[in-house]
Amino acid sequence: MSYNFKESLMKKERFTSGHRMCAGCGAPVVVKAVLRALKDEDHAVIACATGCLEVSSFIYPYTSWNDSFVHTAFECAGATLSGVEAAYKAMKKTGKLPQDKDTKFIAFGGDGGTYDIGIQSLSGAMERGHDMVYVCYDNGAYMNTGIQRSSATPKFADTTTSPAGKEILGKQQSRKDLTMVMANHHLPYVAQTAITPNFKDIYEKAEKAIYTKGACFLNVLAPCPRGWVYDSSELAKINKMAIETCYWPLYEVVDGKYTITYKPNNKLPVEEFLKLQKRFAHLFKPGNEWMIEEIQKEVDTRWEELLRLESM
Repeated sequence: MSYNFKESLMKKERFTSGHRMCAGCGAPVVVKAVLRALKDEDHAVIACATGCLEVSSFIYPYTSWNDSFVHTAFECAGATLSGVEAAYKAMKKTGKLPQDKDTKFIAFGGDGGTYDIGIQSLSGAMERGHDMVYVCYDNGAYMNTGIQRSSATPKFADTTTSPAGKEILGKQQSRKDLTMVMANHHLPYVAQTAITPNFKDIYEKAEKAIYTKGACFLNVLAPCPRGWVYDSSELAKINKMAIETCYWPLYEVVDGKYTITYKPNNKLPVEEFLKLQKRFAHLFKPGNEWMIEEIQKEVDTRWEELLRLESM
């Protein structure tokens, strides 16, 4: 079915307003967009690793989630949801659950609970092929506990554990490419997406992931106004610049076949993305131009590699 923005807005709301996420945070927008891809008649079980999303949306006895919800520890959203999926399968087989009720299993975790602490349980769940979707909302640091660097933090970004000072100019290591790591698990569906103006890209990829049999993975950019330091009204612009500079390429991998779902007509320099965030302010001081050049080189290299993979 072709994507229709108005029709998607009319679908059943599965993540309600009233949560305590910050204004201008990308995570709740990501969650709403992903869950809109569910068919209204389908039941869902949601697992959420400890993090900003969980602590701000599920404070007993209040919740923003309208589906069955499991809060799990920081490191084991993948393991928890794979166990739930296996239990549902066994209960259907033994007649303890109705055969005609379709249940979808979706896990959400930030980059701290996905790239780092949760990668072991995530990798295991993906390798075992559980019929589930893992969604990483990537805000590029451990935002919930004080903006510490993670392996998703971009090179030279200022965080509380990789501060930009006189001797060390932010994080010294490159960002891990988790989407590629998941693609190399040989899954039926892997995609990287972000919040786009009409939500078409994220909606269509979420729909494919949810309704593809087997273990699927979505990596979604989720800007953080506190950690990245931007005005809350700039969320859409931040996403746009991440995409137009190819810092965050939009692509999918279907049974090993790479397809770039958006190619900028005029690829912008990465500084257009960096200059919108105070965490990169030190890069624009006199004498630090080499850091922007180094980031640009890395972005270009990764983009060329993606183009090469698509052409194979």
